[in-house]
Amino acid sequence: MATPLFIVDAFTDEPFHGNPAAVCLLDAAREAAWMQRLAGEMNLSETAFVWPEAGGWRLRWFTPRVEVDLCGHATLATAHVLWQTARIGGDSAIEFLTRSGRLTVRQSEVGIEMDFPAVRGVACDDPGDLCAALHVTARTIVGNNMDYLVEVQGEAIVRELRPDFARLAALPVRGVIVTSRSDSPEYDFVSRFFAPRVGVPEDPVTGSAHCCLGPFWGERLEKTDLVGYQASARGGIVRVGVRGDRVLLGGQAVTVVSGYLEREE
Repeated sequence: MATPLFIVDAFTDEPFHGNPAAVCLLDAAREAAWMQRLAGEMNLSETAFVWPEAGGWRLRWFTPRVEVDLCGHATLATAHVLWQTARIGGDSAIEFLTRSGRLTVRQSEVGIEMDFPAVRGVACDDPGDLCAALHVTARTIVGNNMDYLVEVQGEAIVRELRPDFARLAALPVRGVIVTSRSDSPEYDFVSRFFAPRVGVPEDPVTGSAHCCLGPFWGERLEKTDLVGYQASARGGIVRVGVRGDRVLLGGQAVTVVSGYLEREE
């Protein structure tokens, strides 16, 4: 039976904006090596693989190079596809079983809302090459079990970054978030995300980075509901609700390609 495959732009309601993810709908688990090969073939920042399992839907995420523990935009894209293809009723929540635990996704009045773990950062020193690789002076650096977050002085610095990707790839983390307060009243903060170590030099819109950005800016701005803009070339908007040890990530999605795998080996 042919395997359905989609490309969905996440954290946007316009094609060719936001962050594209491939979504592969499976009837049952496949070997990780096969999933990694397909992710390399798709060559997007993430390819999601999903199949029904007792208690929900098993979901795994792969960059072109490695499997990752948490991915926001590909989760949003996968939920969008499951509802679009009527595998799940539009009013029903989806329970994803993942390497980061159970993730619940619902439709809301403003799009799709994902219940993710908050990933707070702890203040730390520059590990050596971080600021040099970014060519910035940091106001604050925090680290967590996935990434470094670097706060800089203003939005223009974030937008104009031209990192040294080879030096960033040598850091012992998944990726690097760079952020500042927003100059626009539409948004609370802006950010960009770089992950060359896992095969993604710059990710267009990174839901999982907002698991750290939400608590970080929520504390500083004394807000529990925030709007972030990821200032990549494609750009995208992420709504963040900080709820204790969880964050609610909200956004929209649009399918741009749908089809089937012609050959699977």
